[in-house]
Amino acid sequence: MRLTPRKAVTALLAFCSLALSVALVSGCKKAAPRKEGEILIGFSSRDLSAEYTAKLSEAVVDYAKTKSGVKLVMVDAQSDVQKQFGQVENFIAQKVDAIILNPCELEASTPAVDRIKTAGIPLVLVNQVTKSAGDSYIGSNDFDAGRIAMEAVAQKLNGQGGVLMLHGIMGTSAQLQREAGAREIFAKYPGLKLVDHQTASWDRAKAMALTENWIQAHQGKFSAIFAHNDEMAMGALLALERAGLKKDVYVIGIDAIAQALTAVKEGRLDATVFQDAVGQGKGSVDAAILLAKKQPCPKETMIPFQLITRENLSQFLK
Repeated sequence: MRLTPRKAVTALLAFCSLALSVALVSGCKKAAPRKEGEILIGFSSRDLSAEYTAKLSEAVVDYAKTKSGVKLVMVDAQSDVQKQFGQVENFIAQKVDAIILNPCELEASTPAVDRIKTAGIPLVLVNQVTKSAGDSYIGSNDFDAGRIAMEAVAQKLNGQGGVLMLHGIMGTSAQLQREAGAREIFAKYPGLKLVDHQTASWDRAKAMALTENWIQAHQGKFSAIFAHNDEMAMGALLALERAGLKKDVYVIGIDAIAQALTAVKEGRLDATVFQDAVGQGKGSVDAAILLAKKQPCPKETMIPFQLITRENLSQFLK
C-alpha cells in the first residue's frame, strides 16, 4: 500500500481559502485574477502522494503565503512527465512571473525545462535536476546522500558483508546520484558485496514485495539493505520483520520522513539520512521571487544531508 500523507495534503487544501491561491489539480488553463504588481508563481510538484515531496510542497505553499504581493498556483504532476509538461504549458499561458519545478525525471523532464526557457520565464528547479539547467537550483547533493548512507552501512558491518540496494525511479537525478555515491563506498571497502539491486520506484509496497523476493533468493547472503528513500526502507523493514529477520539486517533510508524517525526512535529502523524539505521549499520560493524581480539570485543553493541514528535523533524530532 502506497503511503498518502493525508495531513499534508489537507493542510495544503486549507491554504486555498487564504490570500495565497493554490490549485491542487493536474493543470489550470486560466489564471486567477491578480492584483496589480502581484508576483504570480507557478509550482509543479513531482508527486504529492510521496511523503517527502508532500512535505516539500507544503513548505513551498506555507512560506509563499507569508510573502506580501505573491500568489502561488500549485499543481501535482503525479510522477507523470507528460502531465507535468502540460502543466508547464498552462503556466506559460497564464504568463506567470516565475516557475518552480520539482521535475519527475532527469532526461524525460528536460523538454519541459527547455520549453520554459524558450518562453523566457525564470525557472527554479527544486530537489531534482534535469539535463537542462534552470536559472537557479535549490536542493541537496544526492551523491553525498548515497555516500553517507553506505558509509554508515560499511561502519556497521566493519567493511565486510552483503548488501541489497533499493533504487528510486530509474533515470531520476536522485536515483542516479545516490547510486553513484553508494558505489564509491563499495569501491572503498572491497569486503562489501552488492548482492542484488533493483528499483522499487520510491514506493513502499513495491519495496516490501521486492524484499520478500530477495529473502527467498538471497537469505543468509546479505546483512544490510540501503534504500534510496525512506518509503522503500519502511517497505523493506516490514518484509524483514514479517520474516523474523530484522535483527540480522541493518536497514537505512534517506529523507527522514516522520514514520522513519519514529521507527528509528523505536529501534526498528537503524538509520536515515536527513534531507531538509522545509529548507528546500523556502529556498525555492525566495529564488523565484528574486528571479521574478530580476534581482541577483544564486545559481545553486545546496543544503547538506545529515545522518540520523538513535544517538542524535533528538535533534531532529519536534
